[in-house]
Amino acid sequence: MLDIKLIRERPDFVRQRLAARGAGDEAHIDEVLASDELRRKLLAEVEALKAQRKRVSKEIGALMGQKKFEEAEAKKKETGDLGDRIADLDKQAAEAESARNQLMLRLPNLPHDSVPPGTSAADNPVVRVHGEQPSFAFKPKSHVDLCESLKLVDFARAAKLSGSGFVLYTNWGARIERALIQFMLDLHTREHGYTEVSPPYMVGPQCLEGVGQFPKFADQYYAVQEGLDAGTLGKLYLIPTAETPVANIHREEILKESELPIHYCAYTPCFRGEAGAAGVGTRGIIRVHQFDKVELIRIVRPEDGYAAQEQMLANAERVLQLLGLHYRVVLLCTGDMGFASAKTYDIEVWAPGQGSYLEVSSVSNCEDFQARRMNLRYKSESGENRFPHLLNGSGTALARLFVALVETYQQADGSLAVPANLQPYLKAERIQA
Repeated sequence: MLDIKLIRERPDFVRQRLAARGAGDEAHIDEVLASDELRRKLLAEVEALKAQRKRVSKEIGALMGQKKFEEAEAKKKETGDLGDRIADLDKQAAEAESARNQLMLRLPNLPHDSVPPGTSAADNPVVRVHGEQPSFAFKPKSHVDLCESLKLVDFARAAKLSGSGFVLYTNWGARIERALIQFMLDLHTREHGYTEVSPPYMVGPQCLEGVGQFPKFADQYYAVQEGLDAGTLGKLYLIPTAETPVANIHREEILKESELPIHYCAYTPCFRGEAGAAGVGTRGIIRVHQFDKVELIRIVRPEDGYAAQEQMLANAERVLQLLGLHYRVVLLCTGDMGFASAKTYDIEVWAPGQGSYLEVSSVSNCEDFQARRMNLRYKSESGENRFPHLLNGSGTALARLFVALVETYQQADGSLAVPANLQPYLKAERIQA
């Protein structure tokens, strides 16, 4: 959520930064200001009436002391009328505040000054490229062909179980998936200093609202119902990413400054309805309704936010470097950024069988946007309550990492070579049919 003080004091600046996103959200600033001004006006009236009621109450006491009971009774009626008026204005102020907050919940974060202008992914500049695209003495196969020939994935039975957009890993495929997860968790906890957590896979809507996924994108997630009780539908949701529960771990808390920075990592499956998304239901595992991911979360002081983002980006890149995969880092432009982000880098890994780059990680600094939504603060050494910066990054996501891995390490005889750093986890150097 944006800072209402910033909107009051610099509305033109907020409009300009929102306009850079190209979604038209700047048009709602006048509505926010109108609701906010009405709330403040009503609260000022309430305070004036409370002062008047206090003054009249003192007059009643004086009149009672003078035994002017008739006049005192008239004053008592006046205080009753004032109380009714105060209650009515309090209700109106609460309604104005609710209207303002509902508008603000739908406003995205402001892009950081360093974010380049643009309207789509075509405008995202490449920050750096790691390694060279692998070359083959044969035409590389797609992951679909490799998964079928090596029996890594059973697409037909996955569809039988759950419909389109789901994956059934089998034999070496399941073992590769598990090995990648374990490899990433070990790397981030042992070398990068993250604390591993294992969160619930279902959360309340307040957690989705906290990270900015609700209310605007509510149509993209799976609501849970307990048995046949329709009244429970929507009390819990399957998580779209580990960011949702992990970033909310300290919601509605006031941390000590000495507790920062906090670094968490977590493995979870991720569930996404992908409403209206092109590609769901096609063969392969590039876009699916359920996939695995190792997520990185950092909670830091505002002054450390952007240095922490660069460190988190390097942590995610290290995964691909150790696996010997070619990738590039792009900086998302204003029109391609996520709702809650102030600045985002994407890491795109090369998939030879696709002949294209696939996004396997987004590393974002949300500044204090999410902290405000979940009322997460820390007490500074000077005693001031401040909102920290929250950062999230995929460290990294599967199944696209799986796709890039099998397509990169395919051999002419149809087998797969196992990257050296994954061999201790798979206890194998090569996978054959």
